[in-house]
Amino acid sequence: MRFTINGDADCPLAHISLDKGETIKIERGAMAYMANVEIVGKMNSKKKGLGGMLGAIGRSLTSGESMFITQAQGTANGGYIGVAPAIPGAIAKLEVGTNQYRLNTGAFLASDDQVNYVMKRQDLGKAFFGGTGGLFVMETEGSGDILVNAFGALVSLEVTPDTPLTIDNEHVVAWDADLDYNIEIASGTFGFTTGEGLVNTFHGQGKVLIQTRNLHSLADALSPFLPDKSSNS
Repeated sequence: MRFTINGDADCPLAHISLDKGETIKIERGAMAYMANVEIVGKMNSKKKGLGGMLGAIGRSLTSGESMFITQAQGTANGGYIGVAPAIPGAIAKLEVGTNQYRLNTGAFLASDDQVNYVMKRQDLGKAFFGGTGGLFVMETEGSGDILVNAFGALVSLEVTPDTPLTIDNEHVVAWDADLDYNIEIASGTFGFTTGEGLVNTFHGQGKVLIQTRNLHSLADALSPFLPDKSSNS
């Protein structure tokens, strides 16, 4: 994928170049501008025909994932498209192939057309504590580049067999698919006494990308200053 990151560090967008016939996948609603590019919505399934439609419906019902994906294709050499995340924050490239990744909800921005993703079922404990896709989580497959976005800056942290890594659940963006992880309450079995909520503890060898800001914490901070809809009804 040939791209540049434009804009300031807080609110960037990815400017992606596409020659005639080149195709990428983008997050639904992420297109900011385009030239000599067309975008189409396609069924979110590798299969074609009725089988593909039923598969896309099944994935949508079980995971909450959209039945459709958006593809952008160059219609002439020198085409380009700008894609912007829904929230302010950094954009980073992950190279998919030798390493595959799992992505937290909302992290996907764009990818080479050769990069696909599948929904991997999580165990009930991980699904119960939500935040990483519920009962299912997105895992990449194929080879190429994928762009992920974050709220705030992106920081890469290393996990080693001797050093498990515990991260607040709302800060996790993406992680090596080979890593094992479990989700638990930060303060143990007696409740949310520290105010930290849920945490992911990663084990194995690999990296985890985290975002420096927490969208839910921002929403909580702003809540006292927002109008109370119930009082106006």
